[in-house]
Amino acid sequence: MDALPVLLLVAGSAAVAGAARRTPIPAPLLIVTVGLAVAYLPGVPDYGLDPEIVLPLLLPPLLYTAAADSSYLGLRAHARAIGLLSVGYVLFATLAVGYVIYLLVPELPLTASLVLGAVIAPPDAVAATAVARRVGLPARITTILQGESLVNDATAITAYKVAVAAAVGEGASWGKGIGEFLLASFGGIAVGLVLMVPLHWLRTHLTEALLQNSLSLLTPFFAYAVAEKFGGSGVLAVVVVALYLAHRSWQVDFATRLQEDAVWRMVAFILESAVFALIGLQLPVVLDDLGRYDSPIVIWYALALFLAVVAARFVWVYPATYLPRFLSARVRRREPEPTWKGPFVIAWAGMRGVVSLAIAFSIPVSVHDGSDFPARSLILFLTFTTVIGTLVVQGVSLPPIIRLLRLPQPDARRDTLVEAQAQSEASTAAEERLEELLTEETNTLPGPLLDRLRTVLERRRNAPWERLGAVNDETGESADDTYRRLSREMIGAERAVFVELRDRRRIDDEMLRTLLHRLDLEEAAAYREESGD
Repeated sequence: MDALPVLLLVAGSAAVAGAARRTPIPAPLLIVTVGLAVAYLPGVPDYGLDPEIVLPLLLPPLLYTAAADSSYLGLRAHARAIGLLSVGYVLFATLAVGYVIYLLVPELPLTASLVLGAVIAPPDAVAATAVARRVGLPARITTILQGESLVNDATAITAYKVAVAAAVGEGASWGKGIGEFLLASFGGIAVGLVLMVPLHWLRTHLTEALLQNSLSLLTPFFAYAVAEKFGGSGVLAVVVVALYLAHRSWQVDFATRLQEDAVWRMVAFILESAVFALIGLQLPVVLDDLGRYDSPIVIWYALALFLAVVAARFVWVYPATYLPRFLSARVRRREPEPTWKGPFVIAWAGMRGVVSLAIAFSIPVSVHDGSDFPARSLILFLTFTTVIGTLVVQGVSLPPIIRLLRLPQPDARRDTLVEAQAQSEASTAAEERLEELLTEETNTLPGPLLDRLRTVLERRRNAPWERLGAVNDETGESADDTYRRLSREMIGAERAVFVELRDRRRIDDEMLRTLLHRLDLEEAAAYREESGD
């Protein structure tokens, strides 16, 4: 594929994603729908999904951004629920869904059915994160879904490898399968543990933000490649490294954090958009080899598989939620009694995505004796319809279901109170440190500069409280909102003067960039406070 189709894919998917932000339709769903429509337009090139590109090149950065946006402490607090879903559910779905398909499709042997089960077992990290962000799920559910989606790909890929080995005639025993699973799991975690400390040390000792962020962009690919080289799970290696680096990001200088945040937001936006577009564009590819199958029967297979996937998740999620409480008094003491609503949302939020399609396209064409892999084209089609079905049916219905269930929404006032308390404690510590430093003669400051330090500190202390304060009857703004608006207006006036001075040749472009950069940092700080991004 030459450069133009790739550019069109990226530009088109980004444009649709941008348009989706102005509609109530979730971006993943709109992008997939447009991809399906565009797939058969005249002149559209063949966007075949190459697993050699998706798994080592697209999956690592997507996992890295999802893990970096997660909370290590939150994931650890919900480790049992995440483990039951990311490992237990994936293995259960592989066996249960695989066996249902084996009973429904006469021409599929059990080994090939288990291959299909492993392919469609893992919910997608990108879809889960996108939906969680859009619909505003409670923090606990969001953490569990994100944690599951970070780890389940490793389980599914390992189960797939074992099932494929059996299907092509290499032979696979329970012992071998368990051994491969343990090697992939512990090997991937071990590689992540080995790499995370030196990578963090390197991040903190590089002196330039550009070098630090170049390292940040290379990190997920490096961790994934090293783990796969030694037989471990690249997925787990990336997740371990990302969680560690994000947990200690406060040790990196501010310029690196600002730049890294902007770079990874852009990378995640482009990759997520392109990935969902690729899903829709696979329709001609998966239909190419289905000519020998009757349409009614394959539609029945697709519907039955979709229902089996949805049902299997409900069958697993509810016992996994309530059985630990029934069996353990410690769990009953430590955790509040769950309602039926939370498990229902977790069960319904199991959208599949590009990883399932990428794994399906990596199924070998033939087995060891030279014959064709059993019903490979049918497996590709059923994977595609399951991915589309979950994205469309569950993606469309999840927001209204959440509204109907009236799940508790994040309490903005409580969050602001917690922020205000934390800021008050930090400001007190800063004030004490300032007074301590001022006792030294080397830290003597003129009065105006000292007043400025104290004013900025007081501003940070009061900002959260002001967001809880009275609202202006005329503008609908709090005092803090008005302060930020006026601050931006003042910065805009300064910016206009700097540009005018450059145009009149009183300052050069290099000085203009320096001056504008300072204003941009101040405006960015005000924007981040207001938006909460």
